Amino acid sequence: MPDQRPQTLQGLQDQIRYPFGDPRLLILAMTHVSYGQENHQERLPVQRNNERLEFLGDSVLGLVISDLLLEAFPEASEGQLSKMRAAVVNEKTLSEISKSLRLSGLMLLGKGETRTGGHEKASILSSAFEALIAAIYIDGGFNAVYPVVRYLFAPLFRAENCTISFQDHKTRLQELIQSRYRLTPTYHLIASNGPDHAKVFTVEVRVKDRVLASSEGSSKKNAEQNAACEALRVLPELDGGFEK
Repeated sequence: MPDQRPQTLQGLQDQIRYPFGDPRLLILAMTHVSYGQENHQERLPVQRNNERLEFLGDSVLGLVISDLLLEAFPEASEGQLSKMRAAVVNEKTLSEISKSLRLSGLMLLGKGETRTGGHEKASILSSAFEALIAAIYIDGGFNAVYPVVRYLFAPLFRAENCTISFQDHKTRLQELIQSRYRLTPTYHLIASNGPDHAKVFTVEVRVKDRVLASSEGSSKKNAEQNAACEALRVLPELDGGFEK
């Protein structure tokens, strides 16, 4: 269950295992442009919000993640590595990490953004995370930010995680189901939500009338792969076949 306690600056530093030499960088990383416009007009533009840190953090993340992928997947091709990096360094994944760090409790937003739920917006959460990475880089250098990124992204590099895997989970699941039960899994679109430019598809994978798993994706193909990955996780736990 997620930790519901309010986050603190010290708590965040403890959680990421990095103590800031200059805590002002951390505060700046948590300062959204809307807050800066309302409260920091007297400051130089570069000191009002985290936009410049966000820009730098994106590049730092890309470099560190690329290095980690090369280490973790020594036989992967350039194309596979590019796909895996894109699966990691994106708004959805970064916002989820931000939520795990409870950054929403530290972010400084303007009144308008606060009223419209800005603390929960994926775009703002992911931007704050990128700014945090840049703040660590500026404060301590590459040798400081590298272990932080490695630690925070470690769960995504586990073998059972679907996020960055380039394996064909659908093929693997079909092979297992056919060899065990002489049946073929089928995929069913359950829902399609969101605007046209950012739709989220929900797909179920079934054998006969039995639902093995369901998952979401940015396309039907991705949702099917994710559902197959989830089904592979639960397959060893199935209590018998599909005769009923």
